[in-house]
Amino acid sequence: MILQLHPRRRCHLLIDIDTQKDFLLPTGRACVRNQAEVLTNIRRIMAWARHENVPVISTAEVYPNNNGCSEINYCLDGTDGQRKVPCTLFRERVSFPADDKNALPVDILLAYKQVILHKRCIDPFEEPRIERLLSEVQAGEFVLIGAGTEDAVRTTAMGLLQRGKKVGIIVDALGSHNIKEAKLALRKMKAKGAKLIRTKDVTY
Repeated sequence: MILQLHPRRRCHLLIDIDTQKDFLLPTGRACVRNQAEVLTNIRRIMAWARHENVPVISTAEVYPNNNGCSEINYCLDGTDGQRKVPCTLFRERVSFPADDKNALPVDILLAYKQVILHKRCIDPFEEPRIERLLSEVQAGEFVLIGAGTEDAVRTTAMGLLQRGKKVGIIVDALGSHNIKEAKLALRKMKAKGAKLIRTKDVTY
């Protein structure tokens, strides 16, 4: 069992979903359509997390780099685009590769301010280590930011809600590739119990 957060830090847990260069920079191979606004708000949320000492669990997609022959052409292993945007990185962090293991230190969220977990898929709950951490950790509210609304954010939120977690989604800190599908995803997440909020509601 993962050692729970210190009581004074349990109000919020920030879930930072796939905030990588390929998604959030104009030069990225799969840049979201609302990149400029979203990145500004993500910076604000990360600054809030630092100031308020809010722990962060980050996911990052990574796919095999087969010398340009991969079916997926973004977030390829070893490329700059696969790296996280610098403003989303805390100094006191630890990173885990995408593999079939689920081992984690019991005090991980006390020892580090940010835990970065790589994944070989969109749905984080398909990765054993991420599934274990997100299932076992307890917090007053799981606050979600990142990309993309219609896929990785949606599957993360739904997985948390299915596990009885309270979920808040910062809608103006979410990147999307398809605006119509993103709006539909937000409606579905809200219908399942997620609270839709904005950056100003958190950073005030």
